[in-house]
Amino acid sequence: MPLTQPRNSQNSRAFPIWIAATMAAIAVLAIAAIWLAWAPQASNRSLIGGPFALQNGEGKTITDDSMRGRPFLVYFGYTHCPDVCPTELASISDVLAKMGDKAIPALFITVDPERDTPKVMQDYVSSFDPHIVGLSGGPQAIGTAEKGYRVFARKGEVQSDGGYSMDHSSIVYLMNKSGGFVEALNLERPPEETAKELESYL
Repeated sequence: MPLTQPRNSQNSRAFPIWIAATMAAIAVLAIAAIWLAWAPQASNRSLIGGPFALQNGEGKTITDDSMRGRPFLVYFGYTHCPDVCPTELASISDVLAKMGDKAIPALFITVDPERDTPKVMQDYVSSFDPHIVGLSGGPQAIGTAEKGYRVFARKGEVQSDGGYSMDHSSIVYLMNKSGGFVEALNLERPPEETAKELESYL
């Protein structure tokens, strides 16, 4: 009568193999989870920002390279904006005022170059904190900046008097010393808290 291998012996050899396979699967899932948590964030950050060359009210060209060496804020809007833009600029002004001599530059870039010349932008931002710089340029230069910062901007219907509004996204971008995107700045908190956060990037 031929000898047969005991069933328990087969199970005892299969069990370590099953354990090893399970451990390998768990490791693969863990690595995938870590990648999903971090990779998209890094990718999104690299997709925001980039080269721009715009003019301030004094005719000076401000570029992404000229802003390097210190963190800065970027906000897109326009001078005929009825409420959102002035509200955001006022909030930014409150934060910069809390920073005192540590205040960082804040670029206010128009999405309406047809009406917002560099001089118009300079006059407009004079009502806010002096660290806010109004920038404008030709349609192509503005379009390049909008594309780099993933800004949505669209001209509304022209009214009988020639006036129109601009539909646009409203995000305050915090950029680091190297010109890299850090985050969309949260202004829905006391300005002291936001100022303290900004100072941590100096």
